[in-house]
Amino acid sequence: MWPRFLNVGDTAVTVEFGDGVDPALLARVDALDLAVRAAMASGRLPGVVETVPTFRSLTVVYDPLLTSRAEIDPVLPSEVSGAVAVASRNARHWRLPVCYGNEFGPDLEGMASSVGVSPEEIVRLHASTVYRVYMLGFLPGFPFMGDLPEMLALPRRQEPRVRVPAGSVATAGRLTAIYPWESPGGWHLLGRCPVPLFSPHWPGAALFLPGDCVGFYAIDAAEFMHIERRWQGSGEVPVEYLVPAEAA
Repeated sequence: MWPRFLNVGDTAVTVEFGDGVDPALLARVDALDLAVRAAMASGRLPGVVETVPTFRSLTVVYDPLLTSRAEIDPVLPSEVSGAVAVASRNARHWRLPVCYGNEFGPDLEGMASSVGVSPEEIVRLHASTVYRVYMLGFLPGFPFMGDLPEMLALPRRQEPRVRVPAGSVATAGRLTAIYPWESPGGWHLLGRCPVPLFSPHWPGAALFLPGDCVGFYAIDAAEFMHIERRWQGSGEVPVEYLVPAEAA
């Protein structure tokens, strides 16, 4: 049954590897993404414009004036067969500061009450887990990351907020995320990160890539303000939060 090849109008084909959220599926998506990009670079997929990875699938977008499914399909199966369950990209590891609770994380107390532990234990559990970026979406640079400790896996809020501040660190189900921009949202807000996640001035625009690993550490309000001022108006990519490969 898997993988499945699905038409997306007349400009794209989606390759599905499964129907859930699973690190093994992410690895297959990541491996196929790399393989297709390599085929594009070598000229074996002329007319292919871009690839769009998700939790469980890869969409290959093409220009119908330059190519078609009939030309792409003979190449894709060989790339799928070479997409092993372990991604060949060396995942980058990030460690970002978060100010938890109070006005930065208005749902922290409520989550602690719901699961029957202290707010400090919620912070410890959330910050001690290393998360995998499954995909980017919803907003530019918005990372869907898993897997949240099972104790913290609460469904989305029944009443979404009209305004969620940029930088908010939030959870829903087994996922956690950071809002790169102010936006409506229905996730539980545990804290806020002062490090920007997206800039059109950066080479890749988004800070994270699917497959990256992300960890957090707690800071106080004063340090939050200091770090936020550091990055306001800066065109720099905040690579100082990358964990060196030897320490990852």
